Amino acid sequence: QVQLVESGGGLVQPGGSLRLSCTASRSIFSINAMGWYRQVPGKQRELVATITLAITGGGSTNYADSVKGRFTISRDNAKSTVFLQMNSLKPEDTAVYYCRFRGGSYSTPPYDYWGQGTQVTVSS
Repeated sequence: QVQLVESGGGLVQPGGSLRLSCTASRSIFSINAMGWYRQVPGKQRELVATITLAITGGGSTNYADSVKGRFTISRDNAKSTVFLQMNSLKPEDTAVYYCRFRGGSYSTPPYDYWGQGTQVTVSS
């Protein structure tokens, strides 16, 4: 069973920065997309950013409007790791952040893995 382990969360003042990391417990093949989501109590989990992976090595990124220009998603394919650089943090960014890996191919059964979540708190 693959586990996704997040790190980098914590308490930061408004305007500050944090970098989240998410690493798989073992190498994963045929990853099609990696993403970050967040959830606050009483609300549905929402997409923050995703990055797709193309067979040719390219891909694309997608961001929630609320984080565009402030957050950047990136990946390290060789290490099955995804990052989320968060700058200019606001109190409304406070949430539990979850990473997600989705994939599959003709030789790999489809999968959809989630991390356990890491708390990000933006407060003075």
